[in-house]
Amino acid sequence: MLRAFAGGKLFGESYGSGSPWVLALHGWGRDHRDFNGVLGPRGFPYPDAVDAVAIDLPGFGATPPPSSAWSTTDYAKCLEPLLEEMSEKILLVGHSFGGRIAVRLAARCPEHFRGLVISGAPLIRISKPTKPAFAYRTIKFLSSIGLLPERSLEAARMRYGSMDYRMANGLMRTVLVGILHESYEDDLEALSLPVDLVWGSDDREVPVSIAMALQGVLGSATLTICEGAGHLTPLEAPTCLREIIEKHRSTTSGDR
Repeated sequence: MLRAFAGGKLFGESYGSGSPWVLALHGWGRDHRDFNGVLGPRGFPYPDAVDAVAIDLPGFGATPPPSSAWSTTDYAKCLEPLLEEMSEKILLVGHSFGGRIAVRLAARCPEHFRGLVISGAPLIRISKPTKPAFAYRTIKFLSSIGLLPERSLEAARMRYGSMDYRMANGLMRTVLVGILHESYEDDLEALSLPVDLVWGSDDREVPVSIAMALQGVLGSATLTICEGAGHLTPLEAPTCLREIIEKHRSTTSGDR
């Protein structure tokens, strides 16, 4: 059932019947329901739901969009009041876009967390970004000097942009463009929490090579490959994610 959190500023769902010790953050264009199969009861060996909260991040699901073009730091800040509503040390789970925010939040508030689980998050670059298609760059230039109308530029954006870009519009498109240019190196280096990387073996959007590079940066991070899964690990490999979550169940430091 949909619930309000952080004084009514965030919406999402709680699972289980005890104090929530897991906070799950979804990917771009998704919502909290991606984690239903991970956090809900699954039958043997996980007959009970995890005591957890999964949030609709601002601009997705039931949570209204931000009032300006937020960065992932802004998203992390908006989640901080929610941490006070969770009584135990938290396991922070972030998929894709949610993984970007999770790293920011864990670096800002490490005292709140027992560990971090990241799945399919493009937190580092292992190759130079490719230039946009020549045709798109030409259309963009002609539009900038007034030789093509805005509708032609928008049509080119829809043709050459990524799926996430094509699905976003207005303010959320501006948010996406800004986030794609962010760097996370300082936050990754600042992490002192146990980190688990959980990746789909067939992830085409954020390939396993990214996870392996991340493991090198983080040093002690554990990498779990979910065989046959693609990018949407919460939907395609819920048991794989649940197993990683369950191993953190006993690592609580008690109520704050």
